[in-house]
Amino acid sequence: MRDFFRNYIFHNIGLKLVSLLLAVGLWLAISRDPIAQVAVDVPIEMQNLPDALQVSSEHIPQVQVRLSGPERLIHRLQRSDVHAHINLAQVQPGERSFALTPNDVHFPDGLQVVQIIPSDMRLNFDSKASRQVEIKPRVVGTFASGYEIERIIVVPAALTIEGPRTRVGETDYAVTDPIDVTGATDRMTFSTHAYVSDPLIQVVNTDPVHVTVIMRKNTAAETGP
Repeated sequence: MRDFFRNYIFHNIGLKLVSLLLAVGLWLAISRDPIAQVAVDVPIEMQNLPDALQVSSEHIPQVQVRLSGPERLIHRLQRSDVHAHINLAQVQPGERSFALTPNDVHFPDGLQVVQIIPSDMRLNFDSKASRQVEIKPRVVGTFASGYEIERIIVVPAALTIEGPRTRVGETDYAVTDPIDVTGATDRMTFSTHAYVSDPLIQVVNTDPVHVTVIMRKNTAAETGP
């Protein structure tokens, strides 16, 4: 028995006592650390959306994740440490609801999710579609006295758009950035870009659009009444 105590209990007794004191001190420090809460606004990460579908909701809400834990961990928390996600692998076209639980939130160890606001969300989905639409030039400015537009040439005359099928079907044309022809009296060519106003519609080809504006004398203005 004496050998047992000497070999296992009293061997390196100094180091063992130091380790014990450190462990007790750490436990006391943690146990005295007050519990705090924090609310973090995070975007929704949409995972596994099928290639043939697109989100047709204009506004995808953020969620507020309320976390609780030791104050020292709360103070260290960064917004980038918290992520909320939903799995879209099984979605079909139409409106779909998703319930958010703590399992849908990634957060640092030592904390816990107290509440998610909102706890459920609705999104609309539509099949992906594309088609070509006409490009309409947007000409602005004050014409030179006695002049008018004879012809406008747009190259290319159309572009391809892509997005949710319903929204693509409702989009009839794209427009260019403003083209200022103030004081023009001849033929002028402008390099510009075209866009569609629907934020869910993407212009597939973003190459410049060349718009040629040809002016002519207004003979009716010259002859008068």
